[in-house]
Amino acid sequence: MQRNRRPLNPEHQQTHLPMGSMIQKRMKRLFLILSGMLALQILVIWTFEDLNLFESVWITMTTVSTVGYGDFAPQTLIGRISTIVVMFVGAITLLTLIVSDFIEYRFYRRERILTGRWVYKMNDHIVIINTPQTGGEQYFLRFASQVRSVPGYTSIPIMLLTRQFPEGLPPELRDVGLVHYHGSGFDPEALKAVHAGSARHIVVLAADESDAYSDSLTFDIAHRLCELNLGSRTTIECVSDANRPRFENLGIRTVIRPVRTYPEIMVRSVVAPGSEKVLEDLFNYEHDHPHRYEITLDDLNWADIVSALIRHGIGTALAYIDRDDQVICHPEINTEIEGKGLIVLVKSNHTPSVEVVKEALDRYRDFINRWHELQTASKSKE
Repeated sequence: MQRNRRPLNPEHQQTHLPMGSMIQKRMKRLFLILSGMLALQILVIWTFEDLNLFESVWITMTTVSTVGYGDFAPQTLIGRISTIVVMFVGAITLLTLIVSDFIEYRFYRRERILTGRWVYKMNDHIVIINTPQTGGEQYFLRFASQVRSVPGYTSIPIMLLTRQFPEGLPPELRDVGLVHYHGSGFDPEALKAVHAGSARHIVVLAADESDAYSDSLTFDIAHRLCELNLGSRTTIECVSDANRPRFENLGIRTVIRPVRTYPEIMVRSVVAPGSEKVLEDLFNYEHDHPHRYEITLDDLNWADIVSALIRHGIGTALAYIDRDDQVICHPEINTEIEGKGLIVLVKSNHTPSVEVVKEALDRYRDFINRWHELQTASKSKE
């Protein structure tokens, strides 16, 4: 892991484009001029007219807003001349310029947001770098839906750093609150623009989930993130298992295979590090796999079944199949199970036969019966 590096500043202080800075500076300058003019007009009215301070402020505000209630009016020559100046220079000229600049800035901001060139002020958010080659919109929709169903993540902002949407995000993604910045993860300025330094989690998707060469691009992005001491917050996709040690040596927190049809696996790896190892195992026969056993269940509760299989080194019960062929996950532990099958997580290099499972359950039945007999005998002695 890269150490003693200066962390990325979470607050991107620089203006994102000169045009936006110019409009903002011009609006501020016009506001200052208008404020100075109004302050001077209030002093003139207060000095030369027979009005108190509040009445001077009131007549100045009604003049500059062109309302003109008529309850107060300047009587002196100086008061009338200054009112004319305020009305024509302040109300007609300066306010028109300020409103015009504000509308121009709003249009400018909207155009930058749609094209992914607006820098948001974000903190404690999720940054996703790259977009799946196919089905990216559905992937992001499911990712957002899954991650926001996790307690503590219900309203977390999600920022996409990608080149895929130059004309703007699809409406479906905008509707779920996703925003994007048009750029690449290997660009330091783009990482600053998405506030990677203040992100809660960073996700780097494989540029091509079927091409091992995309790991080179991912490695470049991962290296830049680790230089900024962000590896402990980063989850990446690695196409080739042979490249996993390279990412782990960098200090990347989580490395998983690309699974586009199940973004839930990515969500689990982000919010519950380590769980992705269990989920990945379910997709191959390298270590463990779920196995179905056709077996009658009618007199044991779920806690007994789980205990029997673990005690005999068979595996972990995941679910059972009821009489209607429905798969029941997480049943009540103290309710008697009636079904015709079990799904058990077993070792891939040694899958127990159905006879072994039946024997384990029979032994556990005998154990429970003996225990009940001992309890009955103990109570009778008392």
